[in-house]
Amino acid sequence: MAPVQYTSSKEGFTNSNIQFNTDKAVSADDALLTKFTYENSIVEKDPSTGRLSVTPTAIDYQFKVDLKVPKVGLLLVGLGGNNGSTLVSSILANKHNISFENKEGVVKPNYYGSVTQSSTIKLGIDKETGNDVYAPFNSVVPLVNPNDLIVGGWDINGLSLDAAMQRAKVLDIDLQKKLTPYLKEYKPLPSVYYPDFIALNQKDRADNIINKTESGEIRTDNKWADVEKIRKDIRDFKESNKLDKVIVLWTANTERYADVIDGVNDNVDNLLASIKNNHDEIAPSTIFAVASILEKVPYINGSPQNTFVPGVIALAEKEGSFIGGDDFKSGQTKLKSVLAQFLVDAGIRPVSIASYNHLGNNDGYNLSAPKQFRSKEISKQSVVDDIIKSNEILYNKEKGDKIDHCIVIKYLPAVGDSKVAMDEYYSELMLGGHNKISIHNVCEDSLLATPLIIDLVVIAEFLQRVNYKRADEGDDKYQDFYAVLSLLSYWLKAPLSRPGFEPINGLNKQRQALENLLRLLVGLPINNELRFEERLV
Repeated sequence: MAPVQYTSSKEGFTNSNIQFNTDKAVSADDALLTKFTYENSIVEKDPSTGRLSVTPTAIDYQFKVDLKVPKVGLLLVGLGGNNGSTLVSSILANKHNISFENKEGVVKPNYYGSVTQSSTIKLGIDKETGNDVYAPFNSVVPLVNPNDLIVGGWDINGLSLDAAMQRAKVLDIDLQKKLTPYLKEYKPLPSVYYPDFIALNQKDRADNIINKTESGEIRTDNKWADVEKIRKDIRDFKESNKLDKVIVLWTANTERYADVIDGVNDNVDNLLASIKNNHDEIAPSTIFAVASILEKVPYINGSPQNTFVPGVIALAEKEGSFIGGDDFKSGQTKLKSVLAQFLVDAGIRPVSIASYNHLGNNDGYNLSAPKQFRSKEISKQSVVDDIIKSNEILYNKEKGDKIDHCIVIKYLPAVGDSKVAMDEYYSELMLGGHNKISIHNVCEDSLLATPLIIDLVVIAEFLQRVNYKRADEGDDKYQDFYAVLSLLSYWLKAPLSRPGFEPINGLNKQRQALENLLRLLVGLPINNELRFEERLV
């Protein structure tokens, strides 16, 4: 797709795809300037009576979008894993238009599964018919084309990506053969390996690591040196590829949860001191996060461990560097974030959700260890938390009502990358009735996760180009978004939110926030479904 170009006119402004007839936005000097009134309602509750007082509010903002799309590099932690090798393969197949044959015929390359590349956004209604009109998601504002991403990264295993692709067994053999000449050029940088944080069954893969002595021993006694080495890798990657921006994303093994300890990782000073003192609760993912933040590059956590301990979040705030996480939301959990919301919104009371998975890739092998499984269990269970809190009729907070939510994950090598998920939703209906929904879902894990990585990177980069200021405060200086990119929540199981705010897990709410951001930036009203054109006489 050609880059989106913008020109102003008296009627509004035009990009290469769409003319926007609005007085809310204008393009000038490679920037889009927009006025937007943010309307909401503030609710106060009388503690003695429980009576609610609701007051509408309106705040005027001005937004500025840098329209110039930069040259972007992506550094993956876990480059040689199933997700990493599949991501690079997908970019190369699309960039070089590599078609291949499988048992169903010729398959052309595409980015199916990616919101930014393969979904649409509602613009408005047709002037003649009143029916909805849609446009490609990436046609509204200028976004990075995944084909243009320069990809590199680290891995504890040193296989080149052609061999890693073959080991992963994700892609059809004809496509593997066509990609092999390209993938031979990709070899992961040495990564950080602290054995206590991932399953012992990963030890044999760890042959490409930074923190190894000449005698072959794994050292964990100079963690600050590991931070500095990762920082240097980021700078070298940016310089050697002449990049404008770099984004770092963790798609490596799930780590165990790190203990959050006062005086260790609870604030910036303690966190940095603990790294320099080689504390046992400093994980490899923390090393990568801190290095990225100090280099002012966004860091996204695609695994369920608690990389973003309070000290890491505070460091991102201090440095003004973006972070986002946790854990890719691809198959079973994405469906759960829709189905559980549907049941509760319908006034039906889910009382239990039983989720069973078995998978045969290396992610499943690592998750067969109890501590690593616990990290995944936490991220998968949390997806219904805000849904429960949204309905005090069904779930009495004072009584501690909740959904009995059971997660089981088993490693079964035979199924490979095709994760099998089975769910049972057991709910209460009126007058003692019950409803049971059973779902069997087979997910080709890496082919679902890879487009999520693309979307996370594309949107994270775009959010770096969006600034705002409050029109009523008389400040001419534009500001960046807050360090925690909660707008990435659509793609994440356990979305990270600003301290003090509860995360939003409902998929429809997350998608609506993304669409409305794009709409307001081009001067359109935020979306609604009142459809007065149809409903009023």
